[in-house]
Amino acid sequence: MAQRVVTVNDVLGGHVVLDIECLDRVYLNAYVPVLQTSGQVVAFMTQHLGMPIPSPALMEKISTRFRRSVASFAEANGIAWVRFGKDARKADVMAPYLRKAAATGRSQVAAIGVAQEFQRVWAAYRRDTATAAPQYTFAKTDRRVTCYYFYLWDEDFGPAFIKVCAYFPYPAKIWVNGHEWAKRQAARAGIGFTELSNGFAACADPAALQQICDRLQPGTIEVFAQRWLHRLPLPFGRTDQQAGYWWEISMRQVEVSRTLVLDAPRRARAFFEALIAGNLDVGRPANVEIIFNRHIRRDTPGVFRTAIDRPTVGPGTGGVVLNLFYKHSRVKQYLKDGKAMRIETVINSPRDLRCLARLPNLSELQDKARAINRRILETERAGQGTVLASPAFERIAHPSVTADGRRTPALRFGDPRVMALAGALCTTLLAATGITNKSLRALMTGLTHAPYSPGQMTYDLRRLRLTGLIHRIGHTHRYTLTPDGIRVAVFYTKLHNRLLRPLLAADQPQAPPELRAALRAIDQHVDAYITYARLGQAA
Repeated sequence: MAQRVVTVNDVLGGHVVLDIECLDRVYLNAYVPVLQTSGQVVAFMTQHLGMPIPSPALMEKISTRFRRSVASFAEANGIAWVRFGKDARKADVMAPYLRKAAATGRSQVAAIGVAQEFQRVWAAYRRDTATAAPQYTFAKTDRRVTCYYFYLWDEDFGPAFIKVCAYFPYPAKIWVNGHEWAKRQAARAGIGFTELSNGFAACADPAALQQICDRLQPGTIEVFAQRWLHRLPLPFGRTDQQAGYWWEISMRQVEVSRTLVLDAPRRARAFFEALIAGNLDVGRPANVEIIFNRHIRRDTPGVFRTAIDRPTVGPGTGGVVLNLFYKHSRVKQYLKDGKAMRIETVINSPRDLRCLARLPNLSELQDKARAINRRILETERAGQGTVLASPAFERIAHPSVTADGRRTPALRFGDPRVMALAGALCTTLLAATGITNKSLRALMTGLTHAPYSPGQMTYDLRRLRLTGLIHRIGHTHRYTLTPDGIRVAVFYTKLHNRLLRPLLAADQPQAPPELRAALRAIDQHVDAYITYARLGQAA
């Protein structure tokens, strides 16, 4: 008897002891908005500083003063000064200093790191003029300059860092960790918990912990950032800030995670094995990658694929990470410490999810990322929980009439156009921005290998909507898949790709020898019955 296959639904059913959604790593840009054009640079030097000639010497003067103030700050406060090597992992180098700072229990600068890195800065070029006074043109360029890493231990956020470029216009980066913030808030609230590495393994009050995670909003991070920007030695002071020359914050990279802790490590391993086995070929596979063909237009940047990686560093070290790439962003799934499943949506460009990059838009971005995480899990459940007897399949496989008398065309399994439509829907399961006529038509053209007109797409969208497989988003021309739509798309595609296609090709040399032998035995028995019945062979 064949061994029963373990599915994702088997593993998750009743075995999840903790399910937490939380912001994870948040990496922010800090920039001075009024120093982003050459005209603004000239205005800064002539109007704000009161200099008659805008000169690169002024920028060098500010930078030199900044470098000296950082060195004096470190010496006066007894802060360790660390020069990073070329291939050094900064987090590993700074870990001992952060642990030492954490032991004191008070907010402080744990260490200052110095590195040479390429940054986008202003460069000055002297223009040839007939006058005696020099004239300069300012343009942005990439230069290898000094950067200071202020590694912090904060009473609210725990470990963090702020990186400041030592060259005009002094762009900065800010890094915090949402899980570390949540741990400190839970401890203050008296909620008992057991830590994962960068997460939670157990909690005495999961509902209260989730409420804490939900409280981490843009304002909390803004207060943290501005508090430390005012404490650290920086190129701009109070007078500059009052004139509008101060840093504002935007999102560079945001990780939104969902952690499912299972009641036994073996279930966590079984979950991932079932996940890999059951979902790799949704979207029409090519070798070890699933090419999703999710091009919205010919000029849409980024990649659209799913891949299995085995990273050498990071959270999935030594294990397998399932990555789903969408434009500049991705979703990754991996085992956390061998006992939990972590799903992370990593947004490298907020515009991928139709969000603006300014920090106040973090709440909207987090909501959309959490919806992606939930949709992935729903899709994986649907992929291994659908059955042919579902009323949804009975309804869509035959023509029907809606309650208001409209005729609904059938979506018959096996029809090439219907199968291509199911495959195209599978590739949009994780689309955070919904389905449009144009995006789905681009996928259909690639899957059918034939011209596919806007009229055909409009007809197919109509029958998908009338059969309840998609739902139109209000006041837009975008659609989302319904639960029935997910089940139908996944089932049609998997039934075709994983059952019928292998069986129809089972007599080919690449099929397993056991299967070819079984088919030959069936052929022999059928031939014997034909001979016994005295039926002639077809010409």
